[in-house]
Amino acid sequence: MTDCIFCKIASGEIPSTKVYEDDLVLAFRDLEPQAPEHILIIPKVHRKSLLDLRAEDRNLAAHIYVDVIPAIAKDLGLAEKGFRVVTNTGAEGGQTVGHLHFHLLGGRSMAWPPG
Repeated sequence: MTDCIFCKIASGEIPSTKVYEDDLVLAFRDLEPQAPEHILIIPKVHRKSLLDLRAEDRNLAAHIYVDVIPAIAKDLGLAEKGFRVVTNTGAEGGQTVGHLHFHLLGGRSMAWPPG
């Protein structure tokens, strides 16, 4: 999708501070971090939100949750003390970029409810 900022980041058209990349996923530091560690994890294929995932995306979703997020959390030293993963969906859910993404937040104690 040509006008999607995350698609442009995934293609390398817009630079980012990468912390992880493979054929399916890119993870990079958020420009406006809400915690000492704030990583955005995006699929390289454009999906607007969780509601746009398809049956053929099952392996992608599993890869993000089973392989990518735990690896990044361990690499950043977050696994021992804990971290939060957030996926905002739709305007009222707080989604501001129309490309599925996951926020990995850590390095401080997280409050509940989140807000």
